[in-house]
Amino acid sequence: MNRQKLHRESHQTYVWFREAAERGNPYAQFNLGLLYKKGEGVERNDAAAFRWLRQAALQGLAFAQNHLGAMYYHGRGVEACDAESARWFRLAADQGDASAQQNLGHMYRKGRGLKQDYERALSWYYCAAEQGVASAQNLLGECYLHGLGAAIHYPLAMAWFRKAALQGNAPAQLNLGLMIKRGQGVDASDTQALYWFRQAAAAGERGAQRQLGLAYADGLGVKADPRRALAWLQRAANHGDREAQFILGTLYADGRHTERDEPRAIEWYTRAASHGHIGAQYNLANMYAHGRGAPVDPQRAFDWYRRAAEQGAPNAQFNLGVIYANGQGVERDDVRAAHWYGLAADQGDASAQNNLGVMFASGQGVQQDDRRAVYWYTQAAEQGHALAQYNLGGMYNSGRGVARDPVRAYMWMLLAADGGDATTNVNKTIVARRLSPSEIGHAIDLSHKWQLSHREAGRHTR
Repeated sequence: MNRQKLHRESHQTYVWFREAAERGNPYAQFNLGLLYKKGEGVERNDAAAFRWLRQAALQGLAFAQNHLGAMYYHGRGVEACDAESARWFRLAADQGDASAQQNLGHMYRKGRGLKQDYERALSWYYCAAEQGVASAQNLLGECYLHGLGAAIHYPLAMAWFRKAALQGNAPAQLNLGLMIKRGQGVDASDTQALYWFRQAAAAGERGAQRQLGLAYADGLGVKADPRRALAWLQRAANHGDREAQFILGTLYADGRHTERDEPRAIEWYTRAASHGHIGAQYNLANMYAHGRGAPVDPQRAFDWYRRAAEQGAPNAQFNLGVIYANGQGVERDDVRAAHWYGLAADQGDASAQNNLGVMFASGQGVQQDDRRAVYWYTQAAEQGHALAQYNLGGMYNSGRGVARDPVRAYMWMLLAADGGDATTNVNKTIVARRLSPSEIGHAIDLSHKWQLSHREAGRHTR
């Protein structure tokens, strides 16, 4: 009975707004548009909603202009058009509509319908934030946190996050917790960070739910509790948080904080990988390649390596190179192998750099070029790749792609042997026979200097 009464009242409201809207009342036109947009008292009709909101917007009603901009933005009731969306947002923003000011800031930040301009984005966010809009305060905090439109300023970022967080804005609560956890502008405190993560997690913020799960897993600000860790991570994962899905896959694959369950790891990796998580794609490929949690499946392994590689993951690019070079589940293709090795090598993957050097030295998949072989061997050798050090030593010993230098050859072979390359010792002995005692001593000194300099560099980069 109450439902019928409510329906009658909703329909009567629609009739009143319709009659007033047809007489040209902009507020009635706006409200009628909202009824059509929400399907209240009348069947939902985006086209009709757009038509009435436009009538109100043309009469200068800021609320209608903002809603009209949103319809152009999302393509509801009209073909999507960023330029028109930005135009209507601006008209409303200039009248002081806080929601439109925030929306216009978004358009500038994303470069949609307008030239990307972080300073103007920040300016419009500020206008909305000053009117107390919590979501705009959070966005303004992000601008100061990341240096978008202004210099990075942790105190200002934290101040705006706190204002929004105290209004119950979950993204701001998460951001505030992360700043406290990282010690950005304040002394780091896992306990204080946890307070804000709890607030945001209770409101359904999946990133905060993930942070709570990690806190319980590692005992950060709270006593470690594997059961609660898994519960919070699973809650975030079920809400679509791909990072939580990846973490769960890793926990089940490694047997950390829970019993090892590789089939379950595959399930979580698959969910994260399907949402574009590079690490999950790579790990999933490894599991199919090595038969962990599922039968060996070269095709699935290849597909997931390819997806990760196409997103720029150097380890996946290297593995694709190996697959093409060896013809594992695909037709052998040295050109494609060199292509993927090259992409990984450019990102600093030492194994890819070594293998690319081998291909240039032998002319496989690329035009033979000893100088480029030496270049790539050097890149990998300087990272401590033992096989590349051995290969580079061989190039110096034979004078291929570089001036012949037996002392330098012996130095690299010494380093390769220390790095554990099993094939080095025999050839190292052969090279040493051709050197004088002083030359051997010089090579040993060079190898020690190299090790010392790289140890020092490692300390400075930690």
